[in-house]
Amino acid sequence: MKRTTRFKELLLSPEILLLPTVPDPLAAKIAKQVGFKAISCAGYANSAAYLGAPDVQLMTLSEMVDCAWRIADATDLPVHMDGDNGHGNVTNVIRSLKQFEKAGVASIFFEDQVSPKRCGHMSGKRVVPADEFVAKIKAAVDARNDPDLLIMARTDAVAVNGLDDAIERMHMYLEAGADYAFIEALPTVAEMKRITQEINAPTIANLVPGGKTPLLSAGELQDIGFSAVAYPTTLTYAYAKTTRDLLTHLLRTGSIADVQDRMIEFTEFNKLVGLEQIRAREEKYYAGVDLEGHTTPGANAYAAE
Repeated sequence: MKRTTRFKELLLSPEILLLPTVPDPLAAKIAKQVGFKAISCAGYANSAAYLGAPDVQLMTLSEMVDCAWRIADATDLPVHMDGDNGHGNVTNVIRSLKQFEKAGVASIFFEDQVSPKRCGHMSGKRVVPADEFVAKIKAAVDARNDPDLLIMARTDAVAVNGLDDAIERMHMYLEAGADYAFIEALPTVAEMKRITQEINAPTIANLVPGGKTPLLSAGELQDIGFSAVAYPTTLTYAYAKTTRDLLTHLLRTGSIADVQDRMIEFTEFNKLVGLEQIRAREEKYYAGVDLEGHTTPGANAYAAE
């Protein structure tokens, strides 16, 4: 089954879809290992991991596409992609959609912020006129080759013009062809309930620790009526804290011997990243080959220790 088709099935199923945002291919493999059914690739995590910078649209289209490709290549999980505001006008949206589709994403969203956009839970956001974003959604819909590639419309209008305008905008975006809806940074449970009741399409919640939206459980969000929930910063924040704590300990003590329980063990890590499969392929193709005298027939000089 195509990953686009699989993502569509997951989104439309009765059970809410959990979408952890992975900052790199390693995290994608771990998400697959522990049992997640889909993952997300987004600007906040990418900007932090690759630039050490905040989510203020510093990542270029080519950099974001490269992140998407690497993550999609690392696992067979469907990838939900952050298309920002399309990196420009309708012409840029068309190119963005085509590039991300070639990279292998299963779903993508575009948002109605002006450039440079910023994280949806930051202050000072601005949005473009609704009809300008309607044009972008129409362009994205026309540009896709796979009809199962879902296009989500995101509006950040709640913080700018209020919830009524955000809902009105979302109705326009869905009429323009968007497949599902994302109203960002809802500050109360009452507002979260209102959008699932008034928007006739699948909706997604976005939970940022320390952000504007209440950190409800997946079960609570499902009861409200959300079809999916994204966790855009969870792994990024956990990585930052764990790294800082371990480096602080190393600098203070000069030893890692007493913190090994906070790490994946050597053999387990090699298994996670697929070393066994790589060695098996080498064994197959190098069987009988003398690599500068370092192998014997049927043996692999690079076997894992």
